[in-house]
Amino acid sequence: MKYSPFRTIHAMIIMCFSVLILVALTIFSGISMKYTKDTVLQNSIDYTSRLVNQVNSDIDYYINYMKNISTMVIENSDVQDYFFGTGSKEEKLQLYRRILTQFQTVGKTGEDIANIAVVTKDGRSIINQGQDHLNPNIQLDEVDWYREAFACEDYILTSSHVQYVIQNNYKWVVTLSRPIRMNKSEDPIGVFFIDLNYKLLKDLCEQNSLGFNSYIFIMDENGNIIYHPKQQLLFRNLKTERIEEVLACEESSFVNGKGKNSTLYTISKSEETGWRVVGVVELASLMQNERETQKLYIAVAVGLICAGILLAVLVAGAITRPMKVLRKSMKEVEKGNFENAIIEHMPNNEIGLLGNSFNIMTARIRQLMAENIYEQKQKRKSELRALRSQMNPHFLYNTLDSTIWMAEGGKNKEVVIMTSMLAKLLRQSISNEDEMIPLQREISYVKSYLTIQKMRYNDKLEFAIHVDKEIEQEMMINLILQPLVENAIYHGIKKKDGKGMIVITGKQEGEDILLEVEDNGAGMDQETLQHIFEKSKAHELEKSNGVGVYNVHMRLRLYYGEKYGLTFYSEEGLGTKVVARLAKLEDSEGIQP
Repeated sequence: MKYSPFRTIHAMIIMCFSVLILVALTIFSGISMKYTKDTVLQNSIDYTSRLVNQVNSDIDYYINYMKNISTMVIENSDVQDYFFGTGSKEEKLQLYRRILTQFQTVGKTGEDIANIAVVTKDGRSIINQGQDHLNPNIQLDEVDWYREAFACEDYILTSSHVQYVIQNNYKWVVTLSRPIRMNKSEDPIGVFFIDLNYKLLKDLCEQNSLGFNSYIFIMDENGNIIYHPKQQLLFRNLKTERIEEVLACEESSFVNGKGKNSTLYTISKSEETGWRVVGVVELASLMQNERETQKLYIAVAVGLICAGILLAVLVAGAITRPMKVLRKSMKEVEKGNFENAIIEHMPNNEIGLLGNSFNIMTARIRQLMAENIYEQKQKRKSELRALRSQMNPHFLYNTLDSTIWMAEGGKNKEVVIMTSMLAKLLRQSISNEDEMIPLQREISYVKSYLTIQKMRYNDKLEFAIHVDKEIEQEMMINLILQPLVENAIYHGIKKKDGKGMIVITGKQEGEDILLEVEDNGAGMDQETLQHIFEKSKAHELEKSNGVGVYNVHMRLRLYYGEKYGLTFYSEEGLGTKVVARLAKLEDSEGIQP
């Protein structure tokens, strides 16, 4: 027979492990590099969106502030009486002083407001503190915002410009102007205008910096630049922006260019002003460590491949070495010694050589012994799973009931969150085949459950969890705390007026672990407390949406012994505390997950 290096299990295991590890790590490295790049981009989009939205929100706040001031002024009868009233000179003087006081109050709020003024059609005006005057060299009818204010119904908001209508007060501002009417049906008799200091826009954009080679600029709905950190370069045509793409973009962001020259534009449009706040980030600065990351992935992959091959060699040796030992042990089986016998049927390999030495009777005896042990273990597992399965429908029913209630109330976002968390909890509680889990995982499970219930009861429920760190990794049977918490909600908190509180405590007492669930709900009378572990009482609790503390109690006793289980302390009207006593895993006897 021709020799083949892959006829042995040892060689086949090494080959299969090596190929599997190589393919898996290659795919993993490729996915990881792409995921890293996509994650960096998405994180940048999210971060930039938050910043530009914040800047937009701040700008809207100041514009609304200016609108409120303008409304306060144009609806003030003092302004109309002063300019168009028939009062005496003394009365006019008092009106003038009151208007100036109002303007001074606005001016003292900070440096955000550069100018505030009222100008009539015939050229009369009150400006700032009363010391400024209109620029005699300017014809107001030739000023765009002034002329447009007479034609508008509400207000006119300009782009950034130099305010030159006030003599010797030429500031870079954004102007909001509104017509003044004696009543709604008449033509305007004047214009009120208020100037927002351009420095405010600059400070807002610079304070929310996006980092190196990144910036924020503002443009109006027509594409005119209101603020840009490189405005001088734009005016000299030394720099351009993707104005048309920004105006046409229907999404919140887009990427311009490819490769190292690509740029991320993130856009936030104001519904109030129509302005767009645009964040610009050069992707090259985000991906500057991409090459180093790729080298790191490759180095890690190579290291893992080498480690995997070494592990394959060790595993293969560990698997085949006992097989060779079994060949010798067959001689003992022929003599009636079954203690060290191992049966394997793998033809055309090392184990197949041992199969010819086994006696049919030996195989049958070992089979019967294995079946007997297996049946006993399966019986024990079935009993435990039957008790555990009685709890899951209660949790599923109550959570679905909450989801239906929210859906009927039109709370779609909450329904999505509730359904997502329900899927997570069911994956842990139903699909988990591990009977023994760390206490930390049980705490995480019940914390998610309490979060769902808190959403359901509209913040009527609060909870706190205090577990000693030294016992967080202790193993315990799963699905113990959630039924107790559910019982506290439905039979304690739900019957209480006002906000309820559930406190979960975990601590070690001697060689035992104590888990306490305490609520400030309705509590129980002594008769209910004395019969709480009776089957008939447990059945009544389950029918009334209870969880069935009897089942939890029986599971604890079945796992840990007669001295373990639940203990209830309750006083009617003051609340209930239930203590679950568990043995530490290394001190428990007979525990078989």
